[in-house]
Amino acid sequence: MDTEAMRTFVRAAELGRLQHAADELGVTQQAVSKRIAALERELGVRLFTRTPRGVELTLDGQAFLPHARSVVAGVERAVAAVRPGSRALRIDVLGLRSAQAVVLHDYWRSHPGTDLDVVTLRVNDPRVAVAAVEAGDIDASFRTVTDPALLPPDVRMIHAFDSPLELLVGPGHPLAAARSLTPAQLRKHRIWVPGIAPLSEWSDFYDQLATAFGLRIDAAGPHFGDEVLLDTLAESAEVATLVGARDRYSWPADHDLRRIPVVNPALAYPLSLILPATNPHPGLRGVIAHLAKLPSPPAPVWRPTWAL
Repeated sequence: MDTEAMRTFVRAAELGRLQHAADELGVTQQAVSKRIAALERELGVRLFTRTPRGVELTLDGQAFLPHARSVVAGVERAVAAVRPGSRALRIDVLGLRSAQAVVLHDYWRSHPGTDLDVVTLRVNDPRVAVAAVEAGDIDASFRTVTDPALLPPDVRMIHAFDSPLELLVGPGHPLAAARSLTPAQLRKHRIWVPGIAPLSEWSDFYDQLATAFGLRIDAAGPHFGDEVLLDTLAESAEVATLVGARDRYSWPADHDLRRIPVVNPALAYPLSLILPATNPHPGLRGVIAHLAKLPSPPAPVWRPTWAL
């Protein structure tokens, strides 16, 4: 059944004049008459009778009106649910403890009226996130396609912010007392980063990082979760890992873990935001403006070759 015809019937019934309904709907009176006539043919009943003052509902029209109102309201709610700006801004992050989630939380705290839906797609290949943006399943994703030529034309990628790395170690590690470290000081130490997945952007990042500074990046073994990683660091005098300066971690006080900045150069993990090339969700404007105000890592800075 034609929902526009039903909407026209409802407004004509409420206003009592076809011309008034036409003016409100932005069509001619003839168009209103044709829509109502088509609806009457489909239903097999008359909905209106004409009077000197306009139109009045027949008994069938009176019976049909509340149901028609319900259908029109349902259609309006359905359209509003998917119209950009009328629904929550849906953004994908790598994890709820990640720097991206922390930055989004800071943005929401400064803009508490923002209707924000933070999700994790739990995929390693950034091209899957690109497809989700392209399909409209999400409005944006904090992922990086290291070869921008692979992006489809209706999706674009912008630099979001740099996440400087810190060394995370237990109290027994030889570097635990350092206030800061240079990449050269990390050589010969085992840096355990479990869960480096093929096709992921962080796989390429750590490959370039290891090559540039001669680091021993160890991705051996499955990643059993952050808790297991933190327990291992607390108990080991040999194992360290790298974490983003904004990444949120918590551990028991007796772990006594140390976060040590890496400087001269700072090791910057570049984070990008993937979004539609046209008609992005209006809420992204505020998020992008917030990202632009984030401070850059202190110079000098090392970034991978694909950094935007």
